[in-house]
Amino acid sequence: MTRALDTYEFTRAELRRLRALRTPQLIQRFLDALPYHLGNTAWSPRRVLCEGTAHCLEGAIFAAAALRVNGFPPLLLDLEATRDFDHVLAIYRYDGHWGAIAKSNFAGLRFREPVHRSLRELAISYFDDYYNLLGERTLRAFSRPINLKRFDHLDWMTTEKPVWFIPEYLCTIAHTPLITPFQEKRLSRLDARSKTAGLTGYRRH
Repeated sequence: MTRALDTYEFTRAELRRLRALRTPQLIQRFLDALPYHLGNTAWSPRRVLCEGTAHCLEGAIFAAAALRVNGFPPLLLDLEATRDFDHVLAIYRYDGHWGAIAKSNFAGLRFREPVHRSLRELAISYFDDYYNLLGERTLRAFSRPINLKRFDHLDWMTTEKPVWFIPEYLCTIAHTPLITPFQEKRLSRLDARSKTAGLTGYRRH
Protein backbone atom coordinates (compact mmCIF):
# COMPACT_ATOMS: atom_id res chain seq x y z
CA MET A 1 0.00 0.00 0.00
CA THR A 2 1.09 3.57 -0.53
CA ARG A 3 1.40 5.79 2.49
CA ALA A 4 -1.69 7.79 1.48
CA LEU A 5 -3.82 4.65 1.18
CA ASP A 6 -2.46 3.22 4.42
CA THR A 7 -3.02 6.32 6.56
CA TYR A 8 -5.72 8.14 4.60
CA GLU A 9 -3.74 11.31 5.45
CA PHE A 10 -4.75 11.19 9.11
CA THR A 11 -2.09 12.01 11.70
CA ARG A 12 -0.76 9.16 13.85
CA ALA A 13 -2.77 10.43 16.81
CA GLU A 14 -5.96 10.55 14.74
CA LEU A 15 -5.36 7.05 13.41
CA ARG A 16 -4.86 5.70 16.93
CA ARG A 17 -8.22 7.14 17.96
CA LEU A 18 -9.98 5.75 14.89
CA ARG A 19 -8.36 2.32 15.08
CA ALA A 20 -9.45 2.05 18.70
CA LEU A 21 -13.02 2.10 17.36
CA ARG A 22 -12.46 -1.36 15.92
CA THR A 23 -16.11 -2.51 15.78
CA PRO A 24 -19.34 -0.83 14.65
CA GLN A 25 -20.57 -1.00 18.24
CA LEU A 26 -17.55 0.97 19.47
CA ILE A 27 -18.02 3.56 16.74
CA GLN A 28 -21.65 3.98 17.80
CA ARG A 29 -20.65 4.30 21.44
CA PHE A 30 -18.18 7.04 20.47
CA LEU A 31 -20.88 8.92 18.55
CA ASP A 32 -23.35 8.57 21.41
CA ALA A 33 -20.84 10.21 23.74
CA LEU A 34 -20.45 13.24 21.48
CA PRO A 35 -22.80 16.16 22.18
CA TYR A 36 -25.32 16.72 19.40
CA HIS A 37 -24.97 20.16 17.84
CA LEU A 38 -27.45 22.08 15.71
CA GLY A 39 -25.12 24.13 13.51
CA ASN A 40 -25.46 24.41 9.74
CA THR A 41 -22.13 22.69 9.20
CA ALA A 42 -20.67 19.80 7.20
CA TRP A 43 -17.48 18.86 9.01
CA SER A 44 -15.04 16.21 7.89
CA PRO A 45 -14.16 13.34 10.27
CA ARG A 46 -10.98 15.22 11.21
CA ARG A 47 -13.04 18.27 12.20
CA VAL A 48 -15.40 16.08 14.23
CA LEU A 49 -12.42 14.69 16.16
CA CYS A 50 -11.17 18.23 16.73
CA GLU A 51 -14.50 19.80 17.69
CA GLY A 52 -15.77 16.90 19.80
CA THR A 53 -19.37 17.27 18.58
CA ALA A 54 -21.44 16.27 15.58
CA HIS A 55 -24.92 16.17 14.09
CA CYS A 56 -26.60 13.48 11.94
CA LEU A 57 -24.72 14.08 8.70
CA GLU A 58 -21.33 14.56 10.34
CA GLY A 59 -21.84 11.53 12.56
CA ALA A 60 -22.55 9.29 9.59
CA ILE A 61 -19.56 10.58 7.62
CA PHE A 62 -17.33 10.15 10.67
CA ALA A 63 -18.61 6.60 11.16
CA ALA A 64 -17.91 5.79 7.50
CA ALA A 65 -14.31 6.94 7.93
CA ALA A 66 -13.91 4.94 11.15
CA LEU A 67 -15.34 1.87 9.42
CA ARG A 68 -12.87 2.33 6.56
CA VAL A 69 -9.85 2.61 8.84
CA ASN A 70 -10.97 -0.65 10.47
CA GLY A 71 -11.36 -2.62 7.26
CA PHE A 72 -14.94 -1.92 6.10
CA PRO A 73 -15.91 0.03 2.97
CA PRO A 74 -17.04 3.62 3.79
CA LEU A 75 -20.71 3.33 2.84
CA LEU A 76 -23.55 5.79 3.41
CA LEU A 77 -27.29 5.30 3.00
CA ASP A 78 -29.73 8.22 2.82
CA LEU A 79 -33.22 7.98 4.31
CA GLU A 80 -35.62 10.42 2.66
CA ALA A 81 -38.51 11.97 4.57
CA THR A 82 -41.52 14.19 3.94
CA ARG A 83 -42.27 17.19 6.17
CA ASP A 84 -39.07 16.31 8.02
CA PHE A 85 -35.29 16.15 7.67
CA ASP A 86 -33.55 13.35 5.79
CA HIS A 87 -31.35 11.04 7.87
CA VAL A 88 -27.97 9.62 6.86
CA LEU A 89 -26.60 6.27 8.02
CA ALA A 90 -23.16 4.68 7.83
CA ILE A 91 -23.87 1.08 6.88
CA TYR A 92 -21.84 -2.11 7.25
CA ARG A 93 -22.32 -5.81 6.61
CA TYR A 94 -21.46 -9.01 8.46
CA ASP A 95 -22.14 -12.43 6.92
CA GLY A 96 -24.35 -10.90 4.26
CA HIS A 97 -26.53 -8.98 6.74
CA TRP A 98 -26.72 -5.20 7.03
CA GLY A 99 -26.39 -2.99 10.09
CA ALA A 100 -26.10 0.76 10.58
CA ILE A 101 -24.40 3.43 12.68
CA ALA A 102 -25.97 6.86 13.10
CA LYS A 103 -26.00 10.05 15.13
CA SER A 104 -29.46 11.41 15.83
CA ASN A 105 -31.41 13.80 18.02
CA PHE A 106 -34.07 11.06 18.21
CA ALA A 107 -33.30 8.02 20.35
CA GLY A 108 -34.65 5.44 17.91
CA LEU A 109 -32.77 6.58 14.81
CA ARG A 110 -29.31 5.39 15.77
CA PHE A 111 -27.65 1.94 15.76
CA ARG A 112 -28.92 -1.18 14.02
CA GLU A 113 -27.44 -4.63 14.55
CA PRO A 114 -26.31 -6.50 11.39
CA VAL A 115 -29.36 -8.76 11.17
CA HIS A 116 -31.12 -7.23 8.15
CA ARG A 117 -31.14 -9.34 4.99
CA SER A 118 -31.57 -6.41 2.60
CA LEU A 119 -31.16 -2.65 2.54
CA ARG A 120 -34.93 -2.27 2.34
CA GLU A 121 -35.27 -4.37 5.48
CA LEU A 122 -32.68 -2.16 7.18
CA ALA A 123 -34.38 1.04 6.05
CA ILE A 124 -37.89 -0.05 7.09
CA SER A 125 -36.57 -0.85 10.58
CA TYR A 126 -36.42 2.93 11.10
CA PHE A 127 -40.03 3.54 10.06
CA ASP A 128 -41.81 3.57 13.42
CA ASP A 129 -39.08 5.66 15.06
CA TYR A 130 -38.99 8.23 12.23
CA TYR A 131 -41.46 11.04 12.96
CA ASN A 132 -41.61 14.81 13.25
CA LEU A 133 -42.58 16.82 16.31
CA LEU A 134 -46.23 16.66 15.26
CA GLY A 135 -46.06 12.89 15.59
CA GLU A 136 -46.39 12.30 11.85
CA ARG A 137 -44.58 9.21 10.51
CA THR A 138 -42.36 10.78 7.88
CA LEU A 139 -39.95 8.19 6.41
CA ARG A 140 -40.68 7.56 2.73
CA ALA A 141 -37.67 6.26 0.77
CA PHE A 142 -34.05 5.11 0.87
CA SER A 143 -31.08 5.48 -1.45
CA ARG A 144 -28.64 2.95 -2.79
CA PRO A 145 -25.34 2.64 -0.87
CA ILE A 146 -22.78 5.33 -1.67
CA ASN A 147 -19.10 4.47 -1.28
CA LEU A 148 -17.35 7.62 -0.10
CA LYS A 149 -14.07 6.63 -1.72
CA ARG A 150 -15.55 8.34 -4.78
CA PHE A 151 -14.69 11.59 -2.93
CA ASP A 152 -11.10 10.69 -2.01
CA HIS A 153 -9.82 13.29 -4.48
CA LEU A 154 -11.61 15.91 -2.35
CA ASP A 155 -9.99 14.67 0.89
CA TRP A 156 -13.40 14.12 2.49
CA MET A 157 -11.89 12.51 5.62
CA THR A 158 -9.33 15.15 6.52
CA THR A 159 -10.19 18.44 4.80
CA GLU A 160 -10.68 21.55 6.89
CA LYS A 161 -13.26 22.75 4.35
CA PRO A 162 -16.96 21.82 4.54
CA VAL A 163 -17.90 18.57 2.82
CA TRP A 164 -21.23 19.76 1.44
CA PHE A 165 -20.45 17.85 -1.75
CA ILE A 166 -21.47 14.64 0.06
CA PRO A 167 -25.06 15.61 1.00
CA GLU A 168 -25.42 17.44 -2.32
CA TYR A 169 -24.61 14.19 -4.10
CA LEU A 170 -27.03 12.23 -1.91
CA CYS A 171 -29.77 14.60 -3.02
CA THR A 172 -29.14 13.81 -6.70
CA ILE A 173 -29.40 10.01 -6.62
CA ALA A 174 -32.55 7.94 -7.00
CA HIS A 175 -34.39 6.78 -3.90
CA THR A 176 -36.61 3.70 -3.59
CA PRO A 177 -40.05 4.21 -2.00
CA LEU A 178 -40.75 2.32 1.20
CA ILE A 179 -44.54 2.72 1.20
CA THR A 180 -47.26 3.28 -1.39
CA PRO A 181 -49.41 6.43 -1.67
CA PHE A 182 -52.38 4.37 -0.43
CA GLN A 183 -50.42 3.25 2.64
CA GLU A 184 -49.35 6.85 3.28
CA LYS A 185 -52.99 7.98 3.45
CA ARG A 186 -53.72 5.38 6.13
CA LEU A 187 -50.82 6.23 8.46
CA SER A 188 -51.69 7.07 12.05
CA ARG A 189 -49.85 9.57 14.20
CA LEU A 190 -47.45 8.35 16.83
CA ASP A 191 -48.93 7.85 20.30
CA ALA A 192 -47.77 10.16 23.08
CA ARG A 193 -45.92 7.46 25.04
CA SER A 194 -43.80 6.41 22.03
CA LYS A 195 -43.14 10.01 21.11
CA THR A 196 -41.91 10.80 24.63
CA ALA A 197 -39.62 7.76 24.60
CA GLY A 198 -38.12 8.72 21.24
CA LEU A 199 -37.41 12.25 22.42
CA THR A 200 -35.28 11.07 25.34
CA GLY A 201 -32.19 13.27 25.27
CA TYR A 202 -33.64 15.44 22.48
CA ARG A 203 -31.85 18.76 22.10
CA ARG A 204 -34.16 21.60 21.10
CA HIS A 205 -33.16 24.42 18.76
